[in-house]
Amino acid sequence: MAKDLYERLVRHMDNLPAGYPRTESGVEMRILRRLFSPEHAEIALHLTLLAEEPRVIARRAKLPVEEATRRLEEMEKKGLLYSIHRRNRPTLYQAQQFAVGFWEGQVNQLTPELIQDFEEYLPAFTVFENWRKAPQLRTIPVGESISAQTEVMPYERAEELLHAHRYFSVANCICRQEQHLLDKGCDRPLESCLSFGLAAKHYVDTGRGRAITLEEALAILSRAEKAGLVLQPANDKRSLFICTCCGCCCGVLRSLKRDPKPARLVSSAFVARLNAGTCEGCGTCVERCQMEAITLDGDKAVLNLDRCIGCGLCVTTCPSESLSLARKPEAEQPYVPKDIVENSIRMGQARGKMGYPSLLLMEIRSKIDRLLASRM
Repeated sequence: MAKDLYERLVRHMDNLPAGYPRTESGVEMRILRRLFSPEHAEIALHLTLLAEEPRVIARRAKLPVEEATRRLEEMEKKGLLYSIHRRNRPTLYQAQQFAVGFWEGQVNQLTPELIQDFEEYLPAFTVFENWRKAPQLRTIPVGESISAQTEVMPYERAEELLHAHRYFSVANCICRQEQHLLDKGCDRPLESCLSFGLAAKHYVDTGRGRAITLEEALAILSRAEKAGLVLQPANDKRSLFICTCCGCCCGVLRSLKRDPKPARLVSSAFVARLNAGTCEGCGTCVERCQMEAITLDGDKAVLNLDRCIGCGLCVTTCPSESLSLARKPEAEQPYVPKDIVENSIRMGQARGKMGYPSLLLMEIRSKIDRLLASRM
């Protein structure tokens, strides 16, 4: 019976936009068993991408409201769902996919066993064909790498994403935290993952991050550039977070580096340009590049455009100004969804799992459940 419960949970997770693919080893099942008790697995099956009150979820799960609320609150503490706290009103809960999702919810509470399972599962989870069609994240350049003459959209500037909000938080990077526990990785800043708006409130309310000011958030962006960290927000114009990532720890960048041509897999509007004639061969850009896109041939840098993801880290420290960022041709510009809903739908469609009709049916079902729950 318990096995059937977790089988159903695997299928439920795999129907979410980012997916949760099966493996021959069954490591995906082990991860769920480590994180979800049978009680939590049972109610997780009734969480959707829509944020709902406990009474609605309780009716769907055929549980008393008090029991459902208890389980949801426990899952919130364990980082297994997304919650929205409201003043003088019931908290809303919704499903979280594996990543970005309840894996990041394990920040500050990782165990060696969970890390081992994650490392085993990562290659199966990172399906490059799906990334190419509908990436979950995108790369934006560090601010100082963009010249005043370059056209830049507001959603392509990290600072603009921050200025659109009034509430901010910072949390530890789970990727660097994981690699530290493996005695690997780097010494770049651990507390570096930025969230804003509702996402920031979620991190603070669940104790996984601390509230900061806009000025502190901007300072973290500046520090990230100095530390050589790639900026990765969600792949939508209204992103609620920015990850600051290194190629040695980040699960996304580590996975991308396995591909011989990672540039084709990322959503990035820019690409580096090199003037070999003025290059002094100092090698700073080689150290700064997180995708191994630059090498030295004698006393000159060599840029491999198949590996360049347009982060701009090589540009800001080039002493001879031989490196610059250029906007890709119009035909190569990636489409950026307007918000998380559109991005989720596109991700699901890329996997043949979800589209606008299914989201509409989910919303209709939720409205019916809300109506029926109000009459209980």
